[in-house]
Amino acid sequence: MDDPIRRAIADSQSGFEKLLASIPGYKGYKQKELRREADKRLRMHLAGCFDEARRHLLGAMEQITSSGRLEETAALQKSNMRLQLLIDRLRTATYGYAGWFDAVNIEQEELDRLYAFDSALASGVDRVNEVVAKIVGQAAAGESTAAEARALAAMLEELNDTFSRRSEAIIGE
Repeated sequence: MDDPIRRAIADSQSGFEKLLASIPGYKGYKQKELRREADKRLRMHLAGCFDEARRHLLGAMEQITSSGRLEETAALQKSNMRLQLLIDRLRTATYGYAGWFDAVNIEQEELDRLYAFDSALASGVDRVNEVVAKIVGQAAAGESTAAEARALAAMLEELNDTFSRRSEAIIGE
């Protein structure tokens, strides 16, 4: 378990939870719960990172609007909406829950694939931040943001499309 999020969750277990782990059948169930919690924390972290980028984008939009360059705001608003969609989807996505008595049983390997899938979205944070930083700089300098706004919108469309395929990570297709 070399992942820092998973390690932090395991380290936070109480002595009672560690005792329960010795009960036959409970350990596997608890391991699944820890995997689900790790995935949820990862998604919340990613959503927070994307939300910070969105706040910077909104600041640039405000600066562009106040300087009277309204024609540039439409493309930026499109990016803002796609970014908000991605944030909302990350925050509300299912995390592979299936309890002891559920008809569909999600196995540990499937949860690991789900976590790996969500981890791969982390590279999108850096890419989005890079383009947003360019937009912020251009807005401050009074330069056109049109090309970067289009690039950001396309990137966010791609990230949302990727996230749409998240359920495939569970079923392994």
